[in-house]
Amino acid sequence: MKVRYVGQSFGVDSLTSNKIYQCLGVEGGFLRVIDDSGEDYLYSAISPGSLDDDGIPPGKWEVIKDNANGDLQRAVKVK
Repeated sequence: MKVRYVGQSFGVDSLTSNKIYQCLGVEGGFLRVIDDSGEDYLYSAISPGSLDDDGIPPGKWEVIKDNANGDLQRAVKVK
């Protein structure tokens, strides 16, 4: 599965705007994504962003490639 992060880049090893990332799965309200560090971390499915109070607004995910069940599309859909 693959997602694109759309939002302001943050952190040296976190997420970069408009970059496509490998998503390993959906865990509750989170996506397990291999970020710029090369490691997998959990990011919010509907408002990914920095956990620091640095004033950077959260971004969003665009689904590039989903699985047959449509898990990513359902996870990132804002209700």
